[in-house]
Amino acid sequence: MRIGLLGAGRIGTFHATALAHTDGVDGVDGLVIADADPARAAALAERLGARTTTVAATAEAVFRSTDAVVIAAATPAHADLITEAARNGLPAFCEKPVALDLDRTVRALREVDAAGTLLQMGFQRRFDAGFRAAREALRAGRLGRVHTIRAVTSDAVPPPAEFLPLSGGLIRDCLVHDFDAVRWLTGREVAEVYARGTDNGAAFFRAAGDVDTAAVLLTLDDDTLVTATATRYNGAGYDVRMELSGERDQWVVGLDDRTPMTSAEPGGPGAPVRPWGGFLERFDAAYRAELAAFVRAARGEVPNPCSGWEGLRALVVAEACELSRREGRPVRPAVLAERAGVPFP
Repeated sequence: MRIGLLGAGRIGTFHATALAHTDGVDGVDGLVIADADPARAAALAERLGARTTTVAATAEAVFRSTDAVVIAAATPAHADLITEAARNGLPAFCEKPVALDLDRTVRALREVDAAGTLLQMGFQRRFDAGFRAAREALRAGRLGRVHTIRAVTSDAVPPPAEFLPLSGGLIRDCLVHDFDAVRWLTGREVAEVYARGTDNGAAFFRAAGDVDTAAVLLTLDDDTLVTATATRYNGAGYDVRMELSGERDQWVVGLDDRTPMTSAEPGGPGAPVRPWGGFLERFDAAYRAELAAFVRAARGEVPNPCSGWEGLRALVVAEACELSRREGRPVRPAVLAERAGVPFP
């Protein structure tokens, strides 16, 4: 397949490397790169050094010359690029989110449905070995009735100030991964949320109307209780964990010799020698598996592992959490979605 890559920034560079190299994703024999900054696209193609890597002047040129597209552009461009891919009859992989608002998200997804094309959303935790093992154990009944789930998503350092207005905020940008993972792991929907946030870090969080730390209590539709926390200031390192506590057993995802934690117990483990530094390092294998699944799904060999509608459902939960944080009250995602005219679940 000849794949078009739209966006040559940090995540785009990672995906391009996986797609272009001979030891990367199977079944890709050509890569066409486009970016809002043509010089950046050209520099990436040159750096890859792959004979099959070329540069397109525009996104439209990519749509005309490829069999499928990977969308890694800035968030505000996602919905339009998804729509154009659908209208050109191309399968698309897109980093989350489709858009930062529900209405635009639904409009783009309906374009995909009308065209009958494939859209796979980028929720890479679904392809992480630990998350997959925990899901299999839970679904097989090894944990018994799961009563409590505890999720942690912590960045080692804050993002650049200019990133915040484009990100949708800490809850939509970071915790949305936990919301998707909880739904995917348990097969349950979120019935109610209550969220709080603080902004005691750099002034640019307050300027963007964002928070640097957040905590959410989710109640699932079977009364399972979920806590999810996130912060931009975890100086020990990048930390993503999820604990699933059941009547029979308790499992944890993300606990290994690189987890940035120090035990306070005598004789307990100290700080890791090489803690995880960021999401690309922590989820390297998951990102590659995600792209490999997209190529197979685009060929019709496997079902879509994460549709755009799955992304919408996680976004509805994030929107409910933002409303809860602002108004200081519990919010039911289904009620919010109904008022917005959005399908949920």
